[in-house]
Amino acid sequence: MAQDHSVLGLRVCFSFFPLLQLLLSKMAEEAAAPAASDFSPDQIEDFKESFGLFDRVGDNQVAYNQVADIMRALGQNPTNKDVAKILGNPTPDDMANKRINFEAFLPMLKQVDGAPKGSYDDYVEGLRVFDKEGNGTVMGAELRIVLSTLGEKMSEPEIEALMTGQEDENGSIHYEAFVKHIMSV
Repeated sequence: MAQDHSVLGLRVCFSFFPLLQLLLSKMAEEAAAPAASDFSPDQIEDFKESFGLFDRVGDNQVAYNQVADIMRALGQNPTNKDVAKILGNPTPDDMANKRINFEAFLPMLKQVDGAPKGSYDDYVEGLRVFDKEGNGTVMGAELRIVLSTLGEKMSEPEIEALMTGQEDENGSIHYEAFVKHIMSV
């Protein structure tokens, strides 16, 4: 039974990594999640403007490898794996060289917009797996290893930016406060 709990906790924890990356990218803006209906004309105009900011060539298209960044800038939280699936699992060469226009991008954005988002409780439960003493803390060093090796791996500078000021004098992180901090950024 403990193993089932650990597996569930790890699965929840893996859903935590894209959120961390989203917050660290500094590109994300708060966006009201649209209802199940289509996007409003104002939203579409905002999306189109953001999309245009990523058009480096001036042909009203962006490279496949920019799609995830645009979605995150629009307040969504897709994993790279989710975006690759939406794009049809392109090769690395296709990711760098294929381009997509806004009309093809918008349905993809709608697809990730409906994806369930993790809650505070989900993230706390995911980190609780690493709380070996049951005292509400995880070791900062262990969290650094997890963030750099599992799921969507974070770089050292991203991890340092995230962890700054979060560890106590013993190198522990109070994960409930940590999750509140992450979700408030």
